[in-house]
Amino acid sequence: MIAIEEVKDALEISIYGELTLADYRQLEQAVANELRSAPKVKMLLDVRSMTGFTLDVAWEEIKFSRAHAHDFRRIAVVTPEQWGTWLSWISAAFTDAEVMLFDDPHSAEIWLRRKAD
Repeated sequence: MIAIEEVKDALEISIYGELTLADYRQLEQAVANELRSAPKVKMLLDVRSMTGFTLDVAWEEIKFSRAHAHDFRRIAVVTPEQWGTWLSWISAAFTDAEVMLFDDPHSAEIWLRRKAD
């Protein structure tokens, strides 16, 4: 299950349980909608309750990340250790956004909203 909320100038996305392709399509649509009103997207992604993802999501993530490599400004990821390596690899390989990993959503939100240096 996925929960997506637009808060101020950022998307806040939480994933619960297994991330499915239908869930991921909702994320893609939210990003497309955000890009209509902003040149680049800021996103807080909370995957603390994610238990996994389907293989088709992994493939879709690669395609989506390549297509939107320059569309993200900052991505704050709240994650337990198990997803950190995978998320770091994806972000480094497919996007030029600033990406930071966090243990708690409060710290992630502060960093996300901070003005660029």
